[in-house]
Amino acid sequence: MSTLSRRTLLAAGAALPLAARPAHAQVTTLDMPPALLPVKPDDTVAPGYRRDVLARWGDRVTFDALPWNPAAPTPEAAATQFGWDGRICALVPQPAAADGIGRAVLAVAHPTVDPAMAFPGGRDRPAVAAMMQGASLLNLERQGGRWIVADGGYQSRRLTAETLCRITGPASASVGEAVQGLLAVSGGCATPWGTLLLAEDDPAPWSTRLAPLDARFRDALRFGWVAELDPLDPSAVPAKRTALARFPRGDAAAALGRDGRAVVYLSDRRAFGHLFRFVSDGPAAEPGALEQGTLSVARLAGQGLRWEALPRDAQTLLNPIAVAAALGATAFDLPSGLAVDGSRLFLACKGNAARRPDQVDRLNPRAGSNAGHVVEIRPAGGDHGSDEASASLLLTGGAPEPRYAGLGTAWPEAPATLALDGRGRLWIGTDHDGRVGPAPDALYGCDTQGVGRGLALPLYGAPRGAALGGAAMSPDGAALFALVRTPGAEPGASYGRPGTRWPAFDPALPPRSTLVSFTRLGGGAVGG
Repeated sequence: MSTLSRRTLLAAGAALPLAARPAHAQVTTLDMPPALLPVKPDDTVAPGYRRDVLARWGDRVTFDALPWNPAAPTPEAAATQFGWDGRICALVPQPAAADGIGRAVLAVAHPTVDPAMAFPGGRDRPAVAAMMQGASLLNLERQGGRWIVADGGYQSRRLTAETLCRITGPASASVGEAVQGLLAVSGGCATPWGTLLLAEDDPAPWSTRLAPLDARFRDALRFGWVAELDPLDPSAVPAKRTALARFPRGDAAAALGRDGRAVVYLSDRRAFGHLFRFVSDGPAAEPGALEQGTLSVARLAGQGLRWEALPRDAQTLLNPIAVAAALGATAFDLPSGLAVDGSRLFLACKGNAARRPDQVDRLNPRAGSNAGHVVEIRPAGGDHGSDEASASLLLTGGAPEPRYAGLGTAWPEAPATLALDGRGRLWIGTDHDGRVGPAPDALYGCDTQGVGRGLALPLYGAPRGAALGGAAMSPDGAALFALVRTPGAEPGASYGRPGTRWPAFDPALPPRSTLVSFTRLGGGAVGG
């Protein structure tokens, strides 16, 4: 396609209403216009859209939750409330009920708790932080034409450092059969076989922080795994699946192989991290399918990728990174978010300023850059169980490619989270780690095929210091949920002197990570 101008993009739909635009005349399927996003204490929403607050740090999750008092937090209260940080893992639709009301369970991870921003005076309170972190499961309902959080819903629950978990799989003999606590949950996903996966990141910072409280945190091998549970059963005990190995994770994504086996993709969240894949031995429909299978790592091979199988022994599962490197695994630029559909996998790489010119490759094409990029991987024959795949860049972060350079629009930088909607479009959230620059962190929609493939358009700009902690589309496509994480947490900020007091702008309250929803003012599907 020839170079596009801003006039070309806007003129494609100028003569007709959005709903009536003929498909062949569109450069993009999205209805958000190109726009530059300002850095400010408040947030920015694309024209034609509404942003609603659904849940904030301190809001109640369980029916017996205690009132939020940020000036005097307690472990008992934090264990019942929405956590300080947030990252959307998955949305799980519920079976249709007789009353016809749409319902779903939304899983949100709470990876971190920064003492400087979470506690008055910046003095750490490890016992409270242990309860603030973990994960929240929230009941969502469609009422009055909008999706809301059902206060004290039946399946709403908190998972914390006190949650009892089972240990299963090949490495359980080295770890034990049970453990108390989930630590540093950084991502996760819903699976096609009806479960929820919660991926723990590097547990070392949390283990060090909590070890003085309880000796069980000194055994780091009990943490750093992927936990599986039934999100619709409020009494389900999470099972840490050791067959999926132990390493610092950015995210997880699940699919089915053509033969019905379970496939789980896992990103290794390090500056030169790898991309792993697990394929179960038996059908995904069997209970405990993730207890036995083959773990592989992605390696560039010619113009594509090949999955190299790792040895199936407990020692490899306890330290797969060293084994993967010995197999020639491709080192990505801080691999983070994942999104998958029936025939494709997308990987967000946040960027890696430590990459030298002699280390660049086809899927990590820039040295010394923190701008990041998004990779598209297509398994051979559309089978996620295949050992071969093609791979290409969907977009590079920082600035639009030449054909989109004239649009005068914001562009993803440091892409960290990904979500696919029902039309195969990607929703990209960025994370600048609190750095305040010329543009805020933002949420973008992006076509993944057609003439506008790789064109990212902004739906939302976060308040200063905040990052985008993932997105998920409602089952009916009428609402897009997103997590605005750690607003005001820019370098040098504190509980008493944050970069912003969003969302309430109350001088008596700290800023709060917030679950929001986006809907079109005129109704219809988000993105058009």
